[in-house]
Amino acid sequence: MAIDIVPPKRRRLTDESEFDVITGEDDEQLQILLCSEELTPAYDYMDEDIKPIQAFISEEVDSRDVGVTGMTIMVAGSSYIPKLNAEKPLGEDASFICLNKQVIGVADGVGGWAKKGIDSGVYSRELMKNAELAIQKQSSITTIDLMKVLNEAFSNTKAKGSSTACILSLSDDTLHAVNVGDSGFVVIREGIIVYKSKGQQSRFNCPFQLGNGSTSDDPSVAEKISVPVIAGDVIVLGTDGLFDNVHDFELEAIVNSGVESWESDVPETLAWRIAQYALDNAKNTEVYTPFTRECFKDGVVRNGGKYDDITVIVANIWPL
Repeated sequence: MAIDIVPPKRRRLTDESEFDVITGEDDEQLQILLCSEELTPAYDYMDEDIKPIQAFISEEVDSRDVGVTGMTIMVAGSSYIPKLNAEKPLGEDASFICLNKQVIGVADGVGGWAKKGIDSGVYSRELMKNAELAIQKQSSITTIDLMKVLNEAFSNTKAKGSSTACILSLSDDTLHAVNVGDSGFVVIREGIIVYKSKGQQSRFNCPFQLGNGSTSDDPSVAEKISVPVIAGDVIVLGTDGLFDNVHDFELEAIVNSGVESWESDVPETLAWRIAQYALDNAKNTEVYTPFTRECFKDGVVRNGGKYDDITVIVANIWPL
């Protein structure tokens, strides 16, 4: 499988940077999930630790209404679980699904801004909103220039704060992506992860981040990725609240369980199950998670998951 990756420009980070990703209660922020259509909230209080889940039902997609040049189409749905905070109930993640253009995206506002009294969720929401507007403005119905989208969204986002961003599009049976920071995606084929994007960090727990601050990055640091896909592939796009808490083998098992059941045609339901699993691990103080592993690598002894906002988008690749 041919995979094209364009290395990003390296970010310069000074020791004076005050906007690292942080964990714990300092990281509680405000945010809302975005998509191309009207927000459809769904609330689930089965667990007192689970906050309102913002879920989006995948749109009905007719190939006659979507610009495609290959033999596949993307159908997607999402689930979002923001961190529990009565004063700031909506978290810092943002996302959108724009299926008429075959584009999906996520962003994660950087929690370190809370120390400055700044809600980085405002930035991530505005960034994703501007990304979607930039997508809709592009005249081509078959190929979306993702770097142009990211540059335009970045230029038009004026809020204080900073955010990671990962935007994916499907064209010519190829998944294209631009990625800044530690949000990311996997491609699962026949139950196995055949591709996983790599996170970008300046140092441990400090991701590359778009923003207007002096120590923030611009879109020139974005990694550009192209991965061929086939009908039957499952794409899982998420923020670090997913990937810090769920190992690859666990994600494969959850997706396989969904594909083998009625959920295979309901991506938002599978996204919900993945997000719930990530939340369970995030709240577990004993489980060995990917975040635990990375802490050990950095010399930090820390057990359990990382409690964070969790955004998951599942996209099924269907044949035309």
